[in-house]
Amino acid sequence: MDILKFALRKLAGGVPLILGVTFISFLLMIYFGPDLTWDKLGKNPTALEIQEVRHELGYDQPFLQRYGTYLKELVTFDFGNSQVVDKKVSTILKETMPVSLHLIIPGFILGNVIAIALALFAAYHRGSWIDKLIMTGSVIGMSISFLIVIIFFQLLFCSSYGLDMFPVRGWEVYDSEDNIIWYQYLRYVTVPTLATVFVALGYNTRFYRAVLVEEMTKDHVRTAKAFGHTPTSLLFKGVLKNAMVPIITRIMFSIPLVVVSGSLLIESYFGIPGVGKVTFDAIIAGDQNILKAIVGLTAVLFVVVLLLTDILYRVFDPRVELK
Repeated sequence: MDILKFALRKLAGGVPLILGVTFISFLLMIYFGPDLTWDKLGKNPTALEIQEVRHELGYDQPFLQRYGTYLKELVTFDFGNSQVVDKKVSTILKETMPVSLHLIIPGFILGNVIAIALALFAAYHRGSWIDKLIMTGSVIGMSISFLIVIIFFQLLFCSSYGLDMFPVRGWEVYDSEDNIIWYQYLRYVTVPTLATVFVALGYNTRFYRAVLVEEMTKDHVRTAKAFGHTPTSLLFKGVLKNAMVPIITRIMFSIPLVVVSGSLLIESYFGIPGVGKVTFDAIIAGDQNILKAIVGLTAVLFVVVLLLTDILYRVFDPRVELK
């Protein structure tokens, strides 16, 4: 019951965040975004034709009325039809979200798990050549552009100039009943996952190592080490468990960013029909209905992440109170 009350208070507190993000993004789209009026008109349109198209697109409505309609769409999850593709926005998102999740989840999990393992190893051997080697690799990973990494891995694993083991583009991983063909799935997901892990390792390892090194300087860790605790017990029970709050914060708050920005770049480059590819195409085509849906749902996702993060704090650290 306490968790339920806390969740309701947290969701209510997230309403201003959703309103602020959606209002600013909607304002920018309306006044600085693309205008599809002229794309739907022929040459030398009359004033009446222009007026009819703008009415069809909803451009002639007052700003506050359009924003109110947008909020209603966000609450009902009904964003109307795409302005470019003859299909409902909700249907498009329903078809593309599973693709993005199947694409992003392996790299996201592996990137964090491997980074925590490397950070633990580096923190335990801090100052040694092992620590310096891991940190040097992290800096190299951070300094290389994500796009360069994608191109390199594609050339290395997908082209005749390299190993030519995996498909270059596409996402043919489902059968006629939309069930995953696991062999095909592994073939298509491997290279994007390797690129994601490579880039994520640099940023994550440095952050996690800094958190873990600070935790290792605490008195209880030095005492446990003096009493002869094994490295495994020391690192996982004395260090990692007590450092979970900042680690959880980084992992949880990276979820919306990974889903939006990471999938956008990978999907658009590899031609994978997920949310990122749809967002990229909507930006190019000026499809405001899809962009409004993506921005609004991302804001909602941030609020949900805030809620889950506070609950996870309590799970890993009983000293944290749900307020």
